[in-house]
Amino acid sequence: MTLRSPWHSLIVRLVGLSLLLLLIVQAAGFAVVRATIDRNARAQIAQALDLDENVWRRLLEQNADKLRQGSALLAADYGFRSAVNSGDEETIQSVLENHGSRIGAAVTALLGTDLELRAASLSGRMEAFPATLHALVPPLAARPQGSQIAVMDGVPYQFVMVPLRAPVVIGWVLMGFPVNQTLADEMRQLLSVHVALVVKGADGAAKVPVSTLPPGSLALLQSRGVPSGELQTPEGTLLARAIRLDSQGGEVQALLLRSVDEVLAPYRQLQVLLAIITVAGVLLFAVGTGLVAQRLTTPLRSLLAATRRLSRGEYDVPLEHTDRSDEIGNLARSFDHMRVDIAAQQSEVRRLAYWDRLTGLPNRERFREAVVSAIAQTADSVAPRPSLAVLTLDLDRFKHVNDVLGYAFGDRLLQAVAERLRQQVPEPGHMIARLGGNEFAVLLQGADAATAQATALRITHSFEAPLAFADQTVDLSAGIGIACWPRDADDADTLLSRSEIAMYAAKRQLSGAQQYDPSFDSASTQTLSLLTELRHAVEHHELRLYLQPKVPLHGQPGRAAEALVRWQHPQRGLVPPMQFIPFAEQTGFVRQLTLWMLEEVARLLADPRTRGLALRVSVNLSTRDLLDPELSNRLADILLRHGVPASGFCLEITESAIMDDPQRAEAMLNRLSEQGFKLSIDDFGTGYSSLAYLKRLPVDELKIDKSFVMSMQTDQDDAMIVRSTIDLAHNLGLTVVAEGVENAAILESLRTLACDEAQGYHIARPMPVADFLAWEPHSTGAAQAS
Repeated sequence: MTLRSPWHSLIVRLVGLSLLLLLIVQAAGFAVVRATIDRNARAQIAQALDLDENVWRRLLEQNADKLRQGSALLAADYGFRSAVNSGDEETIQSVLENHGSRIGAAVTALLGTDLELRAASLSGRMEAFPATLHALVPPLAARPQGSQIAVMDGVPYQFVMVPLRAPVVIGWVLMGFPVNQTLADEMRQLLSVHVALVVKGADGAAKVPVSTLPPGSLALLQSRGVPSGELQTPEGTLLARAIRLDSQGGEVQALLLRSVDEVLAPYRQLQVLLAIITVAGVLLFAVGTGLVAQRLTTPLRSLLAATRRLSRGEYDVPLEHTDRSDEIGNLARSFDHMRVDIAAQQSEVRRLAYWDRLTGLPNRERFREAVVSAIAQTADSVAPRPSLAVLTLDLDRFKHVNDVLGYAFGDRLLQAVAERLRQQVPEPGHMIARLGGNEFAVLLQGADAATAQATALRITHSFEAPLAFADQTVDLSAGIGIACWPRDADDADTLLSRSEIAMYAAKRQLSGAQQYDPSFDSASTQTLSLLTELRHAVEHHELRLYLQPKVPLHGQPGRAAEALVRWQHPQRGLVPPMQFIPFAEQTGFVRQLTLWMLEEVARLLADPRTRGLALRVSVNLSTRDLLDPELSNRLADILLRHGVPASGFCLEITESAIMDDPQRAEAMLNRLSEQGFKLSIDDFGTGYSSLAYLKRLPVDELKIDKSFVMSMQTDQDDAMIVRSTIDLAHNLGLTVVAEGVENAAILESLRTLACDEAQGYHIARPMPVADFLAWEPHSTGAAQAS
């Protein structure tokens, strides 16, 4: 076989990939540096603008102080006060003009005690002064130590006003100076910041009478108005800070602007230098990588030939280049060691194929072979065939342990579980294996179902003692599935599969250990037949809607009942729900049953016979229903089709259904609540939901599990649970329904505890719709009188 040129294979790929990675890293670094410089520059400008704003306000205050001093000097002039007292208008006018001219005031005016203008000296025509005066004087009179900006003829002026006393107030001296270019230039020279005053008159037109901006930037500012924070100008980018000044006669804003480019200028040379260094580095890296790649190709070709010999089984030919001291020599020596040790490694591979390295237990493949062998030996035995059993065990909440405490802790936990299983199954001939993850299996040879059940119970009890490590204690539990040969399966694979099916059933039912039953297996002939019959029952109207009344205990208005399904089988008669509901939940057919029940309840609520009853019917939702993303849309279609309100339904959900996928369940419950459905937590107290999570759910009702209600009269703990649940629900603003009311004493106790509604055989058994409609008018009164 002819080898391809190294220049077109290894060297090109090595150099090309290395250069590409280097360029990516350099470009990313350059971009990060550029972005960081820009971000820091803007932050620096923002801090500078904070200082600029403070200085600008201070300059305005100093200007106001200067005005007040000039005004106070005029007010203290004895001759002026005498002229004001004597009413000498000519002297007053002369003093105002001379004093205003001396201190450079644009406006100098005398106001009477009634704040009306008596005399004024104006620099220019200032036609707007009389109109502005009426809006200007009241705020200045209210705070003589303050100043006020006023716009006259498009120019902002700063005014102050001081009282004229002799010794009582005989008038007011008003002075105003224009906020002009001098103040802006002073800011520019002091802080190197551009200043622009934007004046918007009553007509809405904006002018810029004062500015230190270059002509191009000033023209852009005049055309676009006050920027939102950044102004792109021909001279560069300017960051702006707008300061709104309290003014009369128009809106005045002072813009402080700083150039981003001026701050970035010192960094431009650094960026150019970095670019030069980057280009030089790339060139040097390309040359060096090419030389290294060329040096590698020659010994690699000889090693390639040696590996082909090894692949053909020619282990007696020593490899070349083993005397080199670099990585090529290490590679050659490693290949030579592989040639010598390959037989031992193959043996190790076979061992690893059958044993779990973490726990030292047989793995799934080894366990399967042991089951196959045990069945074959037992089947070939001349003596009566003893049975054997397989226990499959899956740890609860193991993923949570891994997530919280880490995988290293999870490994220690698995090792501890393996050791505990060894202690519980010590007899020779049996086998314990780790099938993978947190799943274990036990093979009991010569064991029947009772022996397997006893072993499973022993394992379950052993897990009741927490596993204690140096710094952590873990409570452990597991679901255990049991399958026996030949009762439950004819071959090893079926036996293992059915043991796992039983295990999953045990985990769903929280029963610890569970013996395999054909009803668990949706693939068995029996369950296939049952699924076909259920579909037939829905299509041929064999299902019946039954209602069990829920009566109010304190005279609340309305009627309530729980909807239940019964199967009127043409051959087997009325089939109890426990014979087909669990199977429907396991196979997913429960969704069709739920939709059938919702349709029937909607049809009942639309029946004219129930229109005046204010009837509310509860319907149970399974886990599969709750996690169906189309559930809310299906319910909306049913309501629309039958013309009934969502308030006629109460949807009951178990705690376990919510906790299977809390986030999806909460999202669906929120959508159902927004549609107007009443929501109830069924069998409350038997699941794992926390009060913190319950508080977030949009539920309206708690339904106390019947196991607590039925034992209220005999078990004080159950009575306390019922009482606490009622108080808790009421504190959360929820109503409470108690199911399992079997006698009048329980009913009376519930009424005393302020339970809202009750349900049970003492009140009424589930009944067909016609019987319910006949019973309903009498039930509430009977229940209340009980």
